[in-house]
Amino acid sequence: MSVHKKKKTSASTTTSTTAAASTTTATTAAMADGFRELLMDMPVVTRAITLAATITTAAVQFKLVSTFDLYYNVENVLKGEVWRLVTTFLFFGKFSIDWCLHIFFVYRYCRMLEEGSFRGRSADLLFMLILGAIVLLVITPLFDFSEPFLGFSLTCALTYVWARRNPHVHMAFLGIFVFRAPLLPWILLGFGVILGHNPISDFLGIVVGHIYFFLEDVYAKPRSEGGLGGPRILKTPHFLRVIIDGEDDAPVTNEPVVGEDAGGFNWGDPPQGAVNGDSDDRNEDGNDDPVQR
Repeated sequence: MSVHKKKKTSASTTTSTTAAASTTTATTAAMADGFRELLMDMPVVTRAITLAATITTAAVQFKLVSTFDLYYNVENVLKGEVWRLVTTFLFFGKFSIDWCLHIFFVYRYCRMLEEGSFRGRSADLLFMLILGAIVLLVITPLFDFSEPFLGFSLTCALTYVWARRNPHVHMAFLGIFVFRAPLLPWILLGFGVILGHNPISDFLGIVVGHIYFFLEDVYAKPRSEGGLGGPRILKTPHFLRVIIDGEDDAPVTNEPVVGEDAGGFNWGDPPQGAVNGDSDDRNEDGNDDPVQR
């Protein structure tokens, strides 16, 4: 009798274990599918940067690599450790709330740029990031108190470009202070100072972002659209357009970006409605711009 009970109990335990294992496997598979779907929903450049930064952080978290092998050091780069030129932009600290905030900013503003003013031109966005990275790699050694990891600066440059290209978007800081998008980089810089962060990283990012913004959205913008009418200096290489955008016959042009793909202040003619005293802070329907939170 007792043997029969033991067999029954053993069979019952085995069934419960199998059911629990099946449930765990199903949950894991569902999470994996959800994560895969989230990744594939991202634009190509945003997906690559977010995934690379996450993998780099995971490698450090699980002690597969050391942060001493990732940070930017000119002497080590000259000795052949060229990977530091890339990894310095991909490490935002170990997994933490601070890391989540930084990766969120990378994801959010990179995606909004790629789906906004760089829609259909992911190669141009990648080229902007490459140029920004090169400038940061050159000027950072000039400051002894700058950060060894430059991802923070490049993120700030992204934020600056997005903010300047969306001058009429309203935002709310902590749900209390409402301001327009162009102030966002400066507010983040000030908030970082309050929290004890190094302001040089953010400031260098703002400088890099402004250089790109001026050359693309002011200098190269046609006079008819309020720019200075100069030639487009920052021309994306043809091979990047072929690889990223899949344009086999992508035209090689030195023409400036026009229309909705170009932002910037109207340096030429006054904005429409200025003569009549009308405000240009409303959309086509006459409604105020929505507040982003």
